[in-house]
Amino acid sequence: MKITWFGHSCFRVEFGASRILIDPFLTGNPTFEKAEIPFIDVVDGATHVVLTHGHEDHLGDTVRVCKETGATLVAVHELGTYLAGQGVEKHEPGNTGGTIALGDFDLTFVQALHSASNMVDGRPLYLGNPCGIVIAAKGGKTLYHMGDTDVFSDMALINELHEPQIGIVPIGDRYTMGAKSAALACKRFFDFDTVIPCHYGTFPIIDQTADKFVAAMGDHEVTVPEVGVPFEA
Repeated sequence: MKITWFGHSCFRVEFGASRILIDPFLTGNPTFEKAEIPFIDVVDGATHVVLTHGHEDHLGDTVRVCKETGATLVAVHELGTYLAGQGVEKHEPGNTGGTIALGDFDLTFVQALHSASNMVDGRPLYLGNPCGIVIAAKGGKTLYHMGDTDVFSDMALINELHEPQIGIVPIGDRYTMGAKSAALACKRFFDFDTVIPCHYGTFPIIDQTADKFVAAMGDHEVTVPEVGVPFEA
């Protein structure tokens, strides 16, 4: 499984025939824009766009990507319906606990502790519950992107049900878990082979580096990604 980080919570995950963009916040993402990576290099060949929730720093360029590539959107029902109204032609709706078969992988929406509305015409619009996502590659590894969340004890059930080997973990604090909570979640509830931090360094009010998380993980190895540099997991 090849994984590339583009800042904040945006990842490209590639295996088999699938090219999945998770939370494609590119335009306006200072981490991504500082790297000066061409937009087309990120989205070219995308088969799916998967969203954890509807906040603008996760929704990002979803409509543009889906229109330009023909990628299928995978999102909770309300969010998918809203984006279909914005011009997304192909979408697979779901909700917490549900699994969708998508060619060479299955995707399951799982719980996340966060909020999920977005501002439309100056008013908050409800866009469904926030979720984490579990991507199980058929014949390959299982990845759990936690989305934006606090630690919660039912993470133990997610591990029991799905046994993810790869964990993408928000660590930036204020809006998600900080270093201490994120490290506790990883060490207490999971047995990840690969731990990848995200949701940091983007804006001044969240943690700027993964250093505190790496320290809190102690002897547990952490893969701190470089923007735009793919790695195997």
